[in-house]
Amino acid sequence: MRALVARWVLPMDRMIRNQGLGARLTFLGTGTSTGVPVIGCSCLVCQSTDPRNTRLRSSVLLESESTALLVDAGPDLRQQALRSRLKRVDAVLYTHGHLDHVVGFDELRAFCWGRDEPLPLYANRGCMDILQSMFAWAFADTNVYRGYIKPGPMIVEGDFVIGEWSITPLPVLHGTVETNGYLFSRPGNRNVAYLPDVKEVPDATKELLEDVDLLILDALHYRLHPTHLSVSEALAMIEQVQPKQAYLTHCSHEIDHATLESQLPPHVHVAHDNLTIAL
Repeated sequence: MRALVARWVLPMDRMIRNQGLGARLTFLGTGTSTGVPVIGCSCLVCQSTDPRNTRLRSSVLLESESTALLVDAGPDLRQQALRSRLKRVDAVLYTHGHLDHVVGFDELRAFCWGRDEPLPLYANRGCMDILQSMFAWAFADTNVYRGYIKPGPMIVEGDFVIGEWSITPLPVLHGTVETNGYLFSRPGNRNVAYLPDVKEVPDATKELLEDVDLLILDALHYRLHPTHLSVSEALAMIEQVQPKQAYLTHCSHEIDHATLESQLPPHVHVAHDNLTIAL
């Protein structure tokens, strides 16, 4: 199945579960690749009774009256969808091809059962190549049986539109894998920049982030990491681009939610699973 350059626009008459509530963003997961608690760990955060310290793998859902957009589909997608009572996804946007962002792929079939057309999957070329290699059966012309996921590959090469959302890819550096964040804009709502996996932000991307309404940014833990921002690096980036509000995500078990939250400036917060923000 040949991938197309991202140009699809969804019909405006599609209604979703938050009809009448306006646009909103929900954190389906806010954890790093291991999730929190970590298997076999008995640290204070992994043993915490604060539900904000339980973090599934990072993903967000953007909803408006007509469109539902899922960003990344990791290994916890089934649990996330059941917890949030998610019944519908109109398109999936991938940030990059690491396992904690793509291996929930087969769970997407639940969002194909009620549609005749393929489910649009938006990704840069490198990530799409990974998806088509890992899940070759789904992209093959022989995938004709009902009940299977029917992917509609869309290569992200610049700005695109889904429904009433205008979306700008935000290229960032995250190890050696080609990685995008995304900037979401919708008339009458705050714009949102989502960068869950990043170590460095190129100048051209920083310009797109200046004065953004809501910035969601990687903050793995306090110590330095070769492919992720630390808390101090994330705060320095926030200070540089000056968003009106910011949330830290993709956090490891080295971060206790309440402790870090108490140390942050008033306009910066620690995200937690199932947190919903009105836009």
